[in-house]
Amino acid sequence: MSTTAIPHINFADGKARQALEFYQGVFDGDLLSHTYQDFGMPAGSPDSDRIVFGQITTADGVLLMGYDIPGAQEPDFAKPRSTRRVNGTTVTEQPMFVTLHITDLTEAETLWKRLTVNAVVVEEFASSTWSPGFGIVTDQFGVTWLINVHE
Repeated sequence: MSTTAIPHINFADGKARQALEFYQGVFDGDLLSHTYQDFGMPAGSPDSDRIVFGQITTADGVLLMGYDIPGAQEPDFAKPRSTRRVNGTTVTEQPMFVTLHITDLTEAETLWKRLTVNAVVVEEFASSTWSPGFGIVTDQFGVTWLINVHE
């Protein structure tokens, strides 16, 4: 049996298109997206121009998905939840992070720079006791990423 876990990010604020285009640039990937209208919702209906299926794929195996939650206009769970460092420990109110395990330090540094645009850096990217490069950032769309270099 073969299983692959794919991060699927749900946007409650109508920003799936903007986020997916941002991630396309971060990962140098291909973007495939369809709106609710593409799948049969009448044009002009609420949410018809929002993303129902979005996917980023890269040549080196990154696969990331996302969509706009229909009818959502920033419900409670869409409010920013903090992630911060306290006494050397990561403390968070978020239900999940996306972790990138990368074998090349230079590639990790490049992704770090791209993800930190208009973001909140939780832990600066630097060497750690277990890795030549590790950092935590909450991007401009509220998604927290852990970048970890493993050689």
